[in-house]
Amino acid sequence: MTSKTFENKPAPQWLLDMWREIDDKTFGAGFDCFAEDAICNLGVADWHGREAIRANLKAFIDTGFTALHEVREYWDGGELKVFRGTVTMTPDNGGPIVRPTMTHFFYMDERDPTKVKRWCGAVGPVAFG
Repeated sequence: MTSKTFENKPAPQWLLDMWREIDDKTFGAGFDCFAEDAICNLGVADWHGREAIRANLKAFIDTGFTALHEVREYWDGGELKVFRGTVTMTPDNGGPIVRPTMTHFFYMDERDPTKVKRWCGAVGPVAFG
């Protein structure tokens, strides 16, 4: 077993920048928080490499909605960061707005602890039915 201590902190700028890039649909420098060989597992997604993460998230957002991410909690455990929040998803076609909960784990790169090496997260549910 491994024990880890976490500290509740304000969300760091790199995380806010990444969410802003998604919300603004720009997908630019905010994704530089990822190591070049980062892995992202969001739900069933299995994306390998910073550019694949950027491209696949852009393709997902381009399916017809605008997102607005909100940080509710951020916990810093050194090489592991945990984020909990909500995302307001507004369909471009005027459909119903949903606000699912998000939980994300960011594992930092051992060689460069300023970069995310692995991102695992879940969002939802976006609807019941």
